[in-house]
Amino acid sequence: MKVNTELTTTKRVLMCGNEALAEAAIIAGVDAYFGYPITPQNEIPAYMAKRMPEEGRVFVQSESELAAINMIFGAAATGKRAMTSSSSPGISLMQEGISYLAGAELPAVIVNVMRGGPGLGNIAASQSDYFQATRGGGHGDYRTIVLAPASAQEMADVMPLAFDLADQYRMPVMILADGLLGQMMEPVLLEKKEKRKLPPKDWALTGAKDRPQNIVRSLWLKEGVLEKLNEKLQARYAQIAENEVLCEQYKVEDSDIVLIAYGISARIVKSAVTKARKEGIKAGWIRPVTLWPFPSEQISKAAEELRIFLTVELSCGQMVEDVKLAVAGKSPVLFFGRTGGGVPTVDDVLNQIRQLTIKHKS
Repeated sequence: MKVNTELTTTKRVLMCGNEALAEAAIIAGVDAYFGYPITPQNEIPAYMAKRMPEEGRVFVQSESELAAINMIFGAAATGKRAMTSSSSPGISLMQEGISYLAGAELPAVIVNVMRGGPGLGNIAASQSDYFQATRGGGHGDYRTIVLAPASAQEMADVMPLAFDLADQYRMPVMILADGLLGQMMEPVLLEKKEKRKLPPKDWALTGAKDRPQNIVRSLWLKEGVLEKLNEKLQARYAQIAENEVLCEQYKVEDSDIVLIAYGISARIVKSAVTKARKEGIKAGWIRPVTLWPFPSEQISKAAEELRIFLTVELSCGQMVEDVKLAVAGKSPVLFFGRTGGGVPTVDDVLNQIRQLTIKHKS
């Protein structure tokens, strides 16, 4: 389906999250897409296979995820906006290439529409790739910026931001979604966003006829050179942690219990908190939009009052570690969730809130 972007500022289009993300990437100026099919993100390469040639841009279905991420490296080295998408096992295969991108200081956007694991697992929605995404995933001292949308609209909204962040900081940016967000259909407003003021790509490989030669690499054998690169990267990551944190808060100020959730879990949690408030239970909610950098300061501030924190995830509790680090022992941090493709209901979460409220009062 080709979307008339001239109408998108006034007209909503019913799209699944995967297609909304793909069209938003096109609007954001992606030059090349390389990918390999895997459920539950197959709508992205299928959509790109049609739309990218219509726009005169590059689409390649690679022979594997390994090939896709290395094609990204080549395209990014020329200064072009490049992206790939996959699901959990495919992202695992890309980790070496993502580390190379980080080491060569190349911008790229990588989309992970998570499925159940470990191993091949299943094709149901999951959030069990949190560790992999927020800790870098591959070898070496590097990070990736991680954005976590919570709706089909946000699947579109994060794409221009992802490309801008990748270009601004010269690093990989990951979109961490899940099978439910990728497959669900919702009204989406597609619009061209104003770009950040970005630095020139004077490092890109564009031919050296009229300028000094550029070299893009991640291999540094001379003594001390790699250490200097790592120190430069760490300073950049500290800048990102200070300036690029995004989170949403809901009724935290007077709450007795604060729930922490991201992505599809956050939607379930928000509904449960709304129901709890109607019952007179003082519940609130913090949603990290950037999983890295993590909103530690916002959570730490909420922990200054004696509250109970409950992390809700579609995993065995991977984000709990970051919440505990932010809370720093000031309040108890508990976990509730499902794994392997299981999804808690609003009432499941509401029952947890009720039980914890009774314990808090006692």
